[in-house]
Amino acid sequence: MKHPAIAALVLAWGAVTLTAPAPTPHMPVAEIRPGMVGVGKTAFQGTAIEEFQAHILGVLHSNVGPRRDLVLARLEGGPLANTGVIAGMSGSPVYVGGRLIGAVSYSLGAFATEALAGITPIGEIVEAARSGLAGPAAVPPPVPVGSDLATLMSVVERALERARDQAGAPWALPPSGRGLPGAASLQPIALPLTLGGLGKQAAEAVSGPLRAAGFLPPVQAPGGLPAASGAPLQPGEPVGVALITGDLQLGATGTVTEVDGQRVYAFGHAMYNLGPACFAMTRAYVHAVLPSLSQSMKIASVGETIGTIQQDRATTVAGLTGVRPDMVGMTVSLRRDGGPARRFSFELGDHPLLTPLLAYTALTGIIVEHEHDIGHATYRVRARIAIDGHAPVEIDDVHAGEQPGAAAASAVAVPLSSLLTNGRDPVRVRAISVDIDSAERLRAATIDRIWLAAPEPRRGQTVPLKILLTPWRGEPAVRTVEIEIPRHAEGPLTLVVADGVSFAQWEQRERRAALAPSTLDQLIKALNQARRGNRVYVRLAGRDAGAIVNGEILPSLPGSVLAVMQSDRGADAASALQTSVLGTWEISTDEAVRGIRTITIPLAPPVPVP
Repeated sequence: MKHPAIAALVLAWGAVTLTAPAPTPHMPVAEIRPGMVGVGKTAFQGTAIEEFQAHILGVLHSNVGPRRDLVLARLEGGPLANTGVIAGMSGSPVYVGGRLIGAVSYSLGAFATEALAGITPIGEIVEAARSGLAGPAAVPPPVPVGSDLATLMSVVERALERARDQAGAPWALPPSGRGLPGAASLQPIALPLTLGGLGKQAAEAVSGPLRAAGFLPPVQAPGGLPAASGAPLQPGEPVGVALITGDLQLGATGTVTEVDGQRVYAFGHAMYNLGPACFAMTRAYVHAVLPSLSQSMKIASVGETIGTIQQDRATTVAGLTGVRPDMVGMTVSLRRDGGPARRFSFELGDHPLLTPLLAYTALTGIIVEHEHDIGHATYRVRARIAIDGHAPVEIDDVHAGEQPGAAAASAVAVPLSSLLTNGRDPVRVRAISVDIDSAERLRAATIDRIWLAAPEPRRGQTVPLKILLTPWRGEPAVRTVEIEIPRHAEGPLTLVVADGVSFAQWEQRERRAALAPSTLDQLIKALNQARRGNRVYVRLAGRDAGAIVNGEILPSLPGSVLAVMQSDRGADAASALQTSVLGTWEISTDEAVRGIRTITIPLAPPVPVP
């Protein structure tokens, strides 16, 4: 998505390759034998690296996938007798005779009575990271303009589940495993997620999609980390991958496998298996180990940013220290009933799939933690998504009702997802700014009735349209729109007055298909013209034929013109419209509008010419 940033990282990686000192000697899989005893390294408390023993049971060839091997081992030492394999150990290096064989990365089922683990061979770790340096981030399935939060979450969940499956989880052990039940399965060790500045509801916002990718439910991370030593990362030391940094934090923690100059390999399995990525590499601190019969885990916090995670592969998460990640800056201002604003500043990991989810999580967390969560509320959201080389996306909407925070957060996240998942051009989001004005009361109005001052207007006449809006616990008010009847109109006509959601649905039914933008600029225009919740939309439609040509609406076309367009451009470029739009109007309000009303307008016969 950021070609200059990715190119700079690739060059930095290449430069380091020429000057980096030789890493720890590696032991290939062909030399590993049952009965060998290895030494593993990890941190059970703080950042202190401790050793444990790894008794090699054998090599499972092509078990995780074609030409993907795992070394099976029984782990001993430290708290492992009570905890089994611990979430957060992912990436812990194992050495035999001083040579690195790989990273602890897989565990054998839940409720195991022994710490049986799979070790990803170091050769597969290095090969995966070095073979995938170039190329932009993979783009997930598009989220169409006008989608809702459920569509966004569905796209994220399906993509993460598919990526996780491709990374190799779970996989059954062969029945010939020595003394092991055939129903046992090896799966990647779950990754602990830590939260800072975000509460329970924000955690729930990401739990579903990320749990499908093999993460444990997020936990609130303790603050007040000890000052960093400034020393280079060491194999066995905890390391973090920060998805959100700044006033809010969200990150995953694991263990460093190998350090080769500036290059760092960690985890021994995928985080999401996204391929090229751009997240912050951070220091991490282990506060405690939580024993559990189901899944023990390290309670850890992410710390200062020390580099960039640029590769998320099936066998490793890898990146460079000393290279600042190019993340997406986001600011949020929250003001209640005109009072002083609370301001938040943070950065989001940059990936077309995850950035919208992270923006939604951050906004949900801010709203829930700083506003009440029970009863009526109203949020006015003004947002600006700045894009390199293109006009910004501007959002101005109102959401009201019981717990409208999710709708307010999705008003930013869903358009952001439509941008980043478009199949036309790469998008560089430079910054996101959001202003939210909240009210602890319901500001909503219903479209109760509409009528024309003249029941049978004539062509060329301007007729007042009356709209009765009834606010919640307020006095009804009549708004007026002057409707001009075109001179060429053929009756009867249809007049629709609706809220944003209902109007968008009506438009799609009339067109019989969604209007798909054919360029990025058209997509941005469509997002800026998306129907808002604080508007009353009015549309006058007739029966004249029209067309959508290359993403643009051409109303009231003669049949002969439409036939020529379709024959010259093809059915994909031009599609017929059964109705034509004769006029559009909208009324801006300070309330969330609900309802739809439609009337049919018979036209008076033309006045005879004497």
